[in-house]
Amino acid sequence: MSPAPPTAAAPDTAVSSRTRARRRSARIPYALLLPALLGLAFLVLPLAGLLVRAPWSSLPGQLSSTEVWEALRLSLICATAATGLSLLVGVPLAWLLARTDFPGRRFIRALVTLPLVLPPVVGGVALLLVLGRNGIIGRWLDSAFGITLPFHTSGVVLAEAFVAMPFLVISVEGALRAADPRYEEAAATLGASRLTAFRRVTLPLIAPGIGAGAVLAWARALGEFGATITFAGNFPGQTQTMPLAVYLAMESDPEAAIALSLVLLAVSITVLAGLRDRWMSTP
Repeated sequence: MSPAPPTAAAPDTAVSSRTRARRRSARIPYALLLPALLGLAFLVLPLAGLLVRAPWSSLPGQLSSTEVWEALRLSLICATAATGLSLLVGVPLAWLLARTDFPGRRFIRALVTLPLVLPPVVGGVALLLVLGRNGIIGRWLDSAFGITLPFHTSGVVLAEAFVAMPFLVISVEGALRAADPRYEEAAATLGASRLTAFRRVTLPLIAPGIGAGAVLAWARALGEFGATITFAGNFPGQTQTMPLAVYLAMESDPEAAIALSLVLLAVSITVLAGLRDRWMSTP
């Protein structure tokens, strides 16, 4: 007697087992539900309060004032310039950390990421000690070229780049580590120089990582406060960016501070929406 043909019972059983496993994993552990909801409320309620207390009727007038647009213009210009500076030196630095092996690489990586956890005010003080008029490098820049960086718009750009560049470096380094280096090796075997391979092969491969890092760096630079006010001061039209204008407005005109805060909130939401497909997609 020939054996009975196989049935579909086993595959069906496996499918149902996977379905039950997914349902079990989807069950909410009630011991974690309350603290999770508290954490969500802690993050969402302040933003909701900002929207509720916003002076919507007078908002157009608040945003049309000269001071607001001057701070907005300066913030956009300085954040864009700081992002450009971060791209100019941050992408090569990320390539060095991802593609080369040298003594002290881990220490260098730790130094690069230090501004992420360093209080921004401390960063501003450090910039003053190095680039101030009596600083290690600033003294030479002032005497030799007459260049003064602190309490100037260029100081805002440097302060923002200092705190924003690590976001770009981390993003680009991650993209470089994910990219297959064999494409670069293939370009080298075809006669391309190291620089040509980087420009024609590597950069197109890591373009999404560069874009994501640039957006994060730009958003971080736009919201920088501590290093900016310490290194560049708070002079309207010259160094007063939007976060500094919010701080100053809270003392005399809270409605203007709320209006500026809403603009920064809108920018942050736009950044998150732009990065949604890269970082918020689920498998």
